[in-house]
Order: sequence, then structure tokens, then C-alpha cells
Amino acid sequence: MQVTVYSTSWCRDCHNLHRFLAEQKIAYDEIDVDQNAEAEAELLRRVGKRAVPQIVIDGEWFQPYKPGEGLLFDELYKRLRIHCG
Repeated sequence: MQVTVYSTSWCRDCHNLHRFLAEQKIAYDEIDVDQNAEAEAELLRRVGKRAVPQIVIDGEWFQPYKPGEGLLFDELYKRLRIHCG
């Protein structure tokens, strides 16, 4: 499984996603859109706005959080094929 996270250093939800992926031992590539103008343009093209974090799993883009509510853990477990319990 190829996982890429588009994030920024100042984003709380990004930090929470990084922590979740580390806890689940999911390897991923990180792209900081504040440091990479091409990645920021790709984010805007794909998502239509500069909303982070975004996660790309095997080429499929997914916004792993809901503004004001945080990470969508159930959806992350499903999309990352993580089995609980």
C-alpha cells in the first residue's frame, strides 16, 4: 500500500494523523505543502482548496478529518485496512 500525506507543520489535525499512522505502523511519505509549491498546486487541483491533512492511499485522495470534529478514525481504519480487536 502506498500512502502519502499532504500536511503542514502548524496543523493540529496533521500532527494527529501522523501520530495515528505511527501508532498503527503505517509507512507513509509526507509532503509539507508550505515547503513545496508544486505539491500545494496539486492539492488545490485535486481538492479545490488548501485543506490539510489530505491522505492519498494507492492513488485515491481522502480528507481524513471533518472540520471541527477531528480525524475520522473509523474511515481511516477501513481505508487503511486496519483490523481492530
